[in-house]
Amino acid sequence: MTMDPAHGTIGGEETDQRDPQKNNFADLGGNSQPHQEARRINNDPRARPQKGNQPRRDRRDVHGWVVLDKPIGMTSTQAVAVLKRLFNAKRAGHAGTLDPLASGGLPIALGEATKTVPFVMDGRKRYQFTVCWGEERDTDDIEGRVTATSDQRPTREAILALLPRFTGVIEQVPPRYSAIKVQGERAYDLARDGEIVELAPRPVEIHHLALVDQPDSDRAVFEAECGKGTYVRALARDMGRILGTYGHICALRRTLVGPFDENDMIPLDQLEALCDRAASGEGSLADALMPVETALDDIPALAVTRADAARLHRGQAVLLRGRDAPTSSGTVYVTVAGRLLALAEVGNGEIIPKRVFNLTGLTASSGRNERN
Repeated sequence: MTMDPAHGTIGGEETDQRDPQKNNFADLGGNSQPHQEARRINNDPRARPQKGNQPRRDRRDVHGWVVLDKPIGMTSTQAVAVLKRLFNAKRAGHAGTLDPLASGGLPIALGEATKTVPFVMDGRKRYQFTVCWGEERDTDDIEGRVTATSDQRPTREAILALLPRFTGVIEQVPPRYSAIKVQGERAYDLARDGEIVELAPRPVEIHHLALVDQPDSDRAVFEAECGKGTYVRALARDMGRILGTYGHICALRRTLVGPFDENDMIPLDQLEALCDRAASGEGSLADALMPVETALDDIPALAVTRADAARLHRGQAVLLRGRDAPTSSGTVYVTVAGRLLALAEVGNGEIIPKRVFNLTGLTASSGRNERN
C-alpha cells in the first residue's frame, strides 16, 4: 500500500442558502407555483413531456461532477433537474444553493459523486459582488422590499479603511431570509409570514475581502473569499450600516466552490450543444464530467491491492501491514489500480471503509481523469 499526499485545496461553506423553490421568494409577484416557474424558465423542448405512447427512457448510471456556470434567473433546483435530464441520470444533487439572481459555479454531483457533496460544501467559496448604497432591503439583496434609505454615499477611502474589520474571524448576524432554523422553522418562512426573526450572531471566517471597482458613488464591486456559514448578503448590509449609509447586494457571481474554479465551469448552452452532438454520435457526455474524486483533492489517497480492495468493497476492514503501510490516521480515499474504491478511516492499524463507490456506468473521460 502507498499513500500519496493530496493536492492542496481550501475549506468553508455556502454563503447563501435560500432556495425560491422552497420559499417562492424569487417571484415577488406572488407566484405560489414554483413548478410552473421552472417550466417557464426552462424552455428547452427536450424538457417537455413526451406525447403519445412513447416509452420514457430508463435512467442510467452516471458518475461524476459537472460545474455548471449557472445563468441568472435559474434556481439551483431547476439546474439540477436540467442536468439530470441531459445526462438521463438516476441521481443528481448540487453542492450548495446559488440564488436565482446569482450566476457562476454550481457544482452538480451525478450518481456516486453525491456521496462526496459534503467535501465540496465544506470548501471555501469566492464571490464577486456589487453593493448598491443608499437602500437597505429586508432580504439584503435586490429582490427584497426597501426598509431604509440614506442620501449618504461612502468614499473610496472610507470603504478601504473598513475592509480590515470584515477580514478574519468575525461575528455575523445571518439575514432574516435564510435557511437557518428557528425553533424548527426556516427563518425565511417566518419572515415571509411577517414574524420578527431575531437570529443570533455567529462566528464566520472571511479569508479575503477586497474592493475591486467603484464605477460610481452608488455602487462598489467587491471580491470575497469566505468559509463555512458566511453570508455575503449580511456582509453588504453590515458594511452599509457602518459606513453611515445602507447597502444591499445588486449583483453576485460565484467564482470558486471548494476545488472547482471558473476554469471548470461550463455554460448551459455549451452543455446542451454537447448533448446534441453526443446524441448524433459526434461526441460523448463523458467529456463534460469531472471525476468523482475531484471533490476529494484535500484528503490523502491510499492505494491498495486487489485482494484488499475486495474486502473493502464488502465493507470489511483491512489490516495495514508491511514497511510501506502508512503511519498516519484519519480520512482517506482508497484506490485500486488507479480507480476510486471507497472513503475510509485509517487508525489502529486498520483501514475501515465508510462509503464504498460503485462506478459502473458513464464516468469522466480519460482526458479529464489522470487516474484512468
